[in-house]
Amino acid sequence: MTNSEHTLLPRPVRDSQSEMVEVVLPNDANPLGNLLGGRLMHLIDVAGALACHRHARSFVVTASTDHLDFLAPVHVGDLLVLRSSVNRAFHTSMEVGVKVWVENYIAGTKRHVSSAYLTFVAVDRHGIHVPVPQVVPESAEEKRRYEDAGRRREARNKERERKKAAKQV
Repeated sequence: MTNSEHTLLPRPVRDSQSEMVEVVLPNDANPLGNLLGGRLMHLIDVAGALACHRHARSFVVTASTDHLDFLAPVHVGDLLVLRSSVNRAFHTSMEVGVKVWVENYIAGTKRHVSSAYLTFVAVDRHGIHVPVPQVVPESAEEKRRYEDAGRRREARNKERERKKAAKQV
């Protein structure tokens, strides 16, 4: 088996799972002391890229943010925990889910503050798309996320075709 064949062997979701922890500092906040939405988007992008790097074992670039929810404010001093994993891989692209919690390390509590789906594309050093291994979902939750990712991809493709047709009119 060649090295390139080995790198394309299907991988379980657990191989891509990543966790990032950040403390919210004053420089990350608006005048109300809440985390800037753009800063959280940046951290979500980085967390998503980590999972995709682990899965593809290559460089990756962000192709799209499919969905992003801000559920609750995050304050200066809060500890952010970002967890990500690849939901599904296609030919050269991967959908990754990122969930964000605020952890109160003194009280020992966590609250869910944001969720996002992003698509990344694996590339070589020259930016050329490269194939990625398939994802093997194992748990019921991973299987649900795998199926949901396929439906979101179909919706994205339909929307892309709709926009293409509208431009031709």
